[in-house]
Amino acid sequence: MSLTQALGTAAAGLRTAQSGLSLVAANVANAQTPGYSRKSLESTTVAAGGDLVSVRVAGVNRMVDQYVQRQLRTESSGGAYAELRAQFFDRLQSTYGDPNSATSIESVYNNFTKAIQALTTNPSDYSTRANVLSTAQALAQQLNNITSDIQALRANAEQGLSDSVRNANTYLQGLAQINTQLASAHVEDASRASLLDQRDYYLDNLSKLMDIRVNEDAYNSVSVFTSSGIQLVGVGATTLTFDAQGMITPGSQWSADPTKRQVGTITATNSTGATIDLIATKSFRSGDIAAYLEMRDKVLVEAQTQLDELAAGMSRALSDITTPGTPATAGTQAGFDLDLSGLIAGNTISVTWTDTLTGGKHTATLVRVDDPKALPVPDTFTPDPNDRVIGIDFSGGFAAAIAQMNAAFNGQLQFSNPAGNTLRVLNDSALGTSTIDAASMTTTTTALSAGTPELPFFLDGAEFFTGAPGASRPQSVGFAGRITVNPALIADPSKLVVLGSGTASGDQTRPAFLYDKLTTATRTFGPASGIGSETAPYSGSLSSFLRQAMSQQGENASAATRLAEGQSMVVDALQQRLNEGSAVNIDEEMTSLLTLQTAYGANARVFSVVNEMLKTLLQMM
Repeated sequence: MSLTQALGTAAAGLRTAQSGLSLVAANVANAQTPGYSRKSLESTTVAAGGDLVSVRVAGVNRMVDQYVQRQLRTESSGGAYAELRAQFFDRLQSTYGDPNSATSIESVYNNFTKAIQALTTNPSDYSTRANVLSTAQALAQQLNNITSDIQALRANAEQGLSDSVRNANTYLQGLAQINTQLASAHVEDASRASLLDQRDYYLDNLSKLMDIRVNEDAYNSVSVFTSSGIQLVGVGATTLTFDAQGMITPGSQWSADPTKRQVGTITATNSTGATIDLIATKSFRSGDIAAYLEMRDKVLVEAQTQLDELAAGMSRALSDITTPGTPATAGTQAGFDLDLSGLIAGNTISVTWTDTLTGGKHTATLVRVDDPKALPVPDTFTPDPNDRVIGIDFSGGFAAAIAQMNAAFNGQLQFSNPAGNTLRVLNDSALGTSTIDAASMTTTTTALSAGTPELPFFLDGAEFFTGAPGASRPQSVGFAGRITVNPALIADPSKLVVLGSGTASGDQTRPAFLYDKLTTATRTFGPASGIGSETAPYSGSLSSFLRQAMSQQGENASAATRLAEGQSMVVDALQQRLNEGSAVNIDEEMTSLLTLQTAYGANARVFSVVNEMLKTLLQMM
């Protein structure tokens, strides 16, 4: 080997050792840096003519187990989803109160029913009457407060979505910029390794926000897609937009129809300007965004519906009167007469008939509507899955309303107005296609002393509650946040007992009626509450419905906590496996440092000796 070859070999060794020392220094300095992976130097020898000439840096290796890394991202997305859901469920549980405390919704409801029970045994006592009203006010206030808390949680979810979209855009733009840098042929190995660390940092954080699919090409550039296949990152980055709608109320719902949507949605805009609604395409199935959407649009909406069902059930159980029709005939036709003088918006007429051609029994509910914009009324207005609901606009008068009824049944049932406020419903005797089995109407009592035990105990603010459909929302939506005790009843507590003139102050009729309706009378509740199903809606007392709702919420919260704990264990285990290979071990780095220092010293010594020999040769010439 010539002196110049030896000198070149020593110089190459010095450069390689220096690169290794720089990597060790970087490893030690970034030992606690999130997303940093340990780097190692890969060197190779260069030979010429069979003689060893030098050593050079072949590349910089990142010590990352890519299989574990991909698994970790998938599980991290699930972990973030589970953890956020558990946090929201925990906060939701706190709004209901500890079931064993005196301030829980169940305890407050029981206090109200116990006060009424006491009134049944002592109806003439003023303090007992006052206690009924005070416990009723406490219950109404509790429902108001829980509604406010639930909507505040939904607003928090809305804000969380806004923050998540903003962060996602940061990560998407960062990934696109790194793709551009990695595509450059001039990126050095050490710089490329650092870019890959930064790329993984963005991907790791993005995976906590949403479930993603990542494809990597030969240049280490990545293409990122949603689980539904929509590309987020390629040559450029898609921009996500969240259009927050402002104040969240019980009526604020998401809809694929922009004219009906009252909460924010997430849209993706690509480089060509094309946009797509990512919520409508169900692009989020895990991660923080999916959890926020589930809480805002499903879990918390269902929780509010349960409260509204309870509030509506309480109000209607105490104020609604169902009156059967009076048998009527006209020639060969038979049916019933109904006096509609007390029918107001939201009240209903129910008709049951048999189809004589098929033998099938049918039920229809006609709903009085005073605002044409509220039409059509959906079948979900009643909980009966076999009930056909028909909204009838009464704003044009009785004759116009009857014309709508006849048009709706196409002659199978015939409606008329024989006199006054009487509605007559008859079968079709000419064709013989139907036989009317029953007809009734349900009206809302608006007077405290109408001679019947029913009374408007609870109001919707200053209005009577009927559950009337509306142009923007049914009256029942958010009713728990507006329910109040009738101020006229508070002003005159004797009306808790007095049905009308001549009623004795010690009469037990009304207190017994109130207690029965609130504790034992059976009602059917809408499936939107999550209790029961569309085909088999829940039927039971108001007390049992409340217990079912609170039990379900407790079970959901427990299940969410268990899921979060299990997912956390999986994520921690995968993170530990990844760290075992990629985390910086200071002891190992110190060992490498000593080895590199030795190599550096040896090469420096060779370099120095050769340099001295060359000087001596030059002096001899």
